[in-house]
Amino acid sequence: MVRFFAAKSDISDTMIKLSAQDASHIRSLRLRPSELFIVCDGEGLDYICRLAATRAQETGDVFAEILEAGSSLGEPSVRCSVFIAFAKGDRLDYAVQKSVELGAHDIKLFPSERCVSVPGDISKKTDRLQKIAMETAKQCGRGIVPEITALDSFKSAVGLAVLADLPLFFYECEKKLGLGAALDQRTAYSTVSIFTGPEGGFEPHEAEFAQAEGMLAVSLGSRILRCETAPVAVLAAIMLHSGNLA
Repeated sequence: MVRFFAAKSDISDTMIKLSAQDASHIRSLRLRPSELFIVCDGEGLDYICRLAATRAQETGDVFAEILEAGSSLGEPSVRCSVFIAFAKGDRLDYAVQKSVELGAHDIKLFPSERCVSVPGDISKKTDRLQKIAMETAKQCGRGIVPEITALDSFKSAVGLAVLADLPLFFYECEKKLGLGAALDQRTAYSTVSIFTGPEGGFEPHEAEFAQAEGMLAVSLGSRILRCETAPVAVLAAIMLHSGNLA
């Protein structure tokens, strides 16, 4: 079924007011009154709906009639925060889209010394990525729209990442601990931080700082993954290990 998101303030016991954009989308889809669709509150609750006969004559607002409500099935049991260093071109677009598909709870962008490109207007970049997250969440059946935020420094990113049960810092110079072993060491975890670097990787002093703050340096094997591939590969592995891709 087609999926839309609505603000909690637009949801009553029996009706949901649809946004102008979603109302336009419904018209373009030519949904008939008998056809069902899903409206999600963005907090993990899905409503099975159909188009309501009710329409605000003054404003032209379109409403959905609630037929049934239940928990979203598209949310994983483990909460993954993905920290991605700024990258050039459309690499962030890809990383955000695929991370949302795979179940990322939120995505944080941060600067690192070897970043090739940092956008001049960061708010414009995050707005664009948030739209990508919204469309992806609709397409893949998520119960939330992951929030995209930009942090002002590498240190502030580490400070947030270490708060997770399993704070993973992916470093190409790490030779001892692989991802599989890191996950097997912590069989019980509900929150994970996935921290990946820019095109040129991390500076040694950045890795030292992250480990000193409490992050776990982890290798992704002998192959060097592109900056947009690494977070997606890690997220898929964590979802499999935690039973969310079974």
